[in-house]
Amino acid sequence: MASRPANRDLTQGPIARTLALFALPTLGANILQSLNGSINAIWVGRFLGESALAATSNANNIMFLLFAAVFGFGMAATIFIGQSMGRRDLDGARRAFGSAVGLIFWTSVVVGIAGWFAAPAILRLLETPGEAMPLALTYLRIIFLALPPSMLSVLITMALRGTGDAITPLWFGALASLLDVALNPLLILGAGPIPRLGIAGSAIASLIATCTALVALIAYIYARDLPIRLRGAELAYLRPGPAAIGALVAKGVPIGAQMIVIAVAGLTMFGLVNREGVDTSAAFGVTLQLWAYIQMPAMAIGAAVSAMAAQNIGANRWDRVNAIARAGLLQNLAITGAMVLVLLVFDRAVMALFLGNASPALPIARHIQLLASWGFILFGGTMVFFGVVRANGAVLGPLLILLVAMFPVRLGFALALRPMLGVDALWWSFPVGSVMTVTLAGLFYAYGPWRRAPAMRMATAG
Repeated sequence: MASRPANRDLTQGPIARTLALFALPTLGANILQSLNGSINAIWVGRFLGESALAATSNANNIMFLLFAAVFGFGMAATIFIGQSMGRRDLDGARRAFGSAVGLIFWTSVVVGIAGWFAAPAILRLLETPGEAMPLALTYLRIIFLALPPSMLSVLITMALRGTGDAITPLWFGALASLLDVALNPLLILGAGPIPRLGIAGSAIASLIATCTALVALIAYIYARDLPIRLRGAELAYLRPGPAAIGALVAKGVPIGAQMIVIAVAGLTMFGLVNREGVDTSAAFGVTLQLWAYIQMPAMAIGAAVSAMAAQNIGANRWDRVNAIARAGLLQNLAITGAMVLVLLVFDRAVMALFLGNASPALPIARHIQLLASWGFILFGGTMVFFGVVRANGAVLGPLLILLVAMFPVRLGFALALRPMLGVDALWWSFPVGSVMTVTLAGLFYAYGPWRRAPAMRMATAG
């Protein structure tokens, strides 16, 4: 391991500096991914109009719901890998990775096929505006085809971070983003022998970019002999037994359910927004693009905190765990706070890239941003608390917290105060939910039973 500089030992060194050096490449990868989505949204919005932009926003929210499952199993595998690396148990790390790949890849194939046929019903359930429906259906069906390679890419990225390697995901995430951004206008508008494909071209560009980067990433892992590579007898780990599947499911399902709760709440909110018309729907879609950037530091720091805490728990370095949480909270406050401030100052200029200065959706989008964006600073604190407790396998507490905060609190607020505040009740519900979530997460971190959980060992799980 010492000969591979990409793999950082997260159990040694100054905590704040180690966390920052691990989180920054993850943040860079996340920003590139969001920038990729935003540039593609600019292509779609400028070349194809508000209806196409609303269509991609609805489809992308559905895909977030599907990726929630991968996040759950990927995070479970990351925890097993992180604790195994902390114990210097390389075989245990490879067993966890192989089991997760075997479980997720074929599941994603089945889900992708089912999604192709179910796409019309899903979009009707979301009350997708009529003018956006044909475009959304075309886009969503092609995105479903990209589900298996996309999910495998996410899983490999998370596994690499579990080993302490945040640099490799950055480089190959950059490759996928650059290809996607370059191919989008070519396939949307056509050029030379390339036909004009419209909104289908945007989805096909993402599919080509994802597959190309995935093949290159796998080749690199084997060329560099990185810790998660599987050879010889280790390939049997790709056929996980019942015990290994049970271990991943026991941790992965509740973690995935946390993301599904967020996704379902988001889709429900999109259904409420869609009732306000295509301009409000497009404005909300653009706002979500900017919120993706605001969330990136929180997600990166949360992932770094989780990987770092897992390795230290595996190494029985509990003296460092509380310090990791404190460093994560402070770094989130500084970075996410700065992101919120920058986007509030420059929101009009940025939103005009998507909609144009004359779009009726632009003032709506600016209003949403002003009312709700500050709540993501609190969201970042939640990600830190959840990242630490998940590192020792505590997954049910965060799930219950999200259920309470997203539904009776956030959606309940939006519906109950809609007659009094009008459409603003939808936007205020976001920071209200964030206040509840970070409060409950902090209480669970301080007083919950997560520290008493036994060590997680995939080697004993089959």
